[in-house]
Amino acid sequence: MVVSLFIFVAMSNSLPPTLSPDSWPFDLELLTPPAYLVGGAVRDALLGRRSPYFDLDFVMLTRAVKTARKIADRTKAGFVLLDAERQIARVVFAGGTVDLAQAEGGSLEGDLWRRDFRMNAIACNPFTGEIIDPVDGQTDLRLGLVRMISRANLEDDPLRLLRAYRQAAQLGFAIEAETQSAIRELAPLLSRVAVERVRTELGYLLSNSNGVPWICRGWEDGLFSIWFESAIDRFDTLTKIDQSADQLAAIYPELAKEFGRQIRDTIKTPLLAVAKLAILADSDPTMAETELLRLKYSNAEIKSAIELVKYLPKLQAEPISKMSLREQYFLFRDVGIVFPVLAVLAVAVGVSVDEISVLINRYLDADDIVAHPTQLVSGNDLMEHLNVPRSPQIGQLLMEIQLARVEGRISTREAALKLAAELIEVH
Repeated sequence: MVVSLFIFVAMSNSLPPTLSPDSWPFDLELLTPPAYLVGGAVRDALLGRRSPYFDLDFVMLTRAVKTARKIADRTKAGFVLLDAERQIARVVFAGGTVDLAQAEGGSLEGDLWRRDFRMNAIACNPFTGEIIDPVDGQTDLRLGLVRMISRANLEDDPLRLLRAYRQAAQLGFAIEAETQSAIRELAPLLSRVAVERVRTELGYLLSNSNGVPWICRGWEDGLFSIWFESAIDRFDTLTKIDQSADQLAAIYPELAKEFGRQIRDTIKTPLLAVAKLAILADSDPTMAETELLRLKYSNAEIKSAIELVKYLPKLQAEPISKMSLREQYFLFRDVGIVFPVLAVLAVAVGVSVDEISVLINRYLDADDIVAHPTQLVSGNDLMEHLNVPRSPQIGQLLMEIQLARVEGRISTREAALKLAAELIEVH
């Protein structure tokens, strides 16, 4: 099926901005026809969806890798050979990526028939503005359906089972009944997929505000149960997280700014996604750590999730108003930057906003020494003043000084040094 793009997209007289070669980071003349834009870029353009980053995929009948290298050389962009055997290469620009691949099956139509879902098997000829749609993916776009091209295509790459849920969440689509049935039957195949790829798809769902219902459904269909065996026990909490985040955001806008923060610049998991991950994981910290290690999460992500797993029951166990300053200090010290989403989880499990506000107000006050302690003295100060060598005892003294300050027993450098001397004498 070949349809003029000018007719399909709102009777426009020009290509949608995301498909127009004028918006590309390279000149159309660098592509040697026949070359076709395919996949998500075409789908999203037909849906009128925009993204701050471009992700263009081209299918070529010949010279895909050589063309990618030529584009990279001419534009001084990065070049990555993704698959030499299948002739797939990537050109990396500041605002996104361009992938070029040799057509599977030797033709564009053969390549499109090998794809995952009908909505992703639509191509655009950038030289003529025509849409090539042999599997009628445009019908699924109009119906809002994720529909497989064939069961065999899902078996060829079982990660496609997860992608159905991720793309349904991203697009607000439903999964077509026969496709849903095939996914349930093929779910055991997902255990063969590299965990890094599984983790990436799960990450998209955790970061998407529409992702939780699809995570729950995916678990019930057997896609996540192999990684999080007891998650069903916590679905009720999981489904309340986004609502609780919205509730706190309306009261504490400054706190809400933290929800999308990343643990580190090099780790792109937002804090709210870490909170959802913590609820998916086992409620026993040791078991939770094992689950997250199996999925090869980073040490920083695992530590953050485990602290949430540890502290959430403590906030449920007794009124926060009864927490001692010492207990509050250790809570803030241990959870660190993930405290904002600990507050979200607390509300999700039934802790009142009035209760958790005691801790939120401390966190938002940069001068609060319980939530944001500063040192009265350093380890070097203690070694010099007490004439003692570096040892674990210095760390213990610093901790006792910090706790004494939190509890209001000292407030000056002189008092801190005096307390340290007294502690040394005692021991």
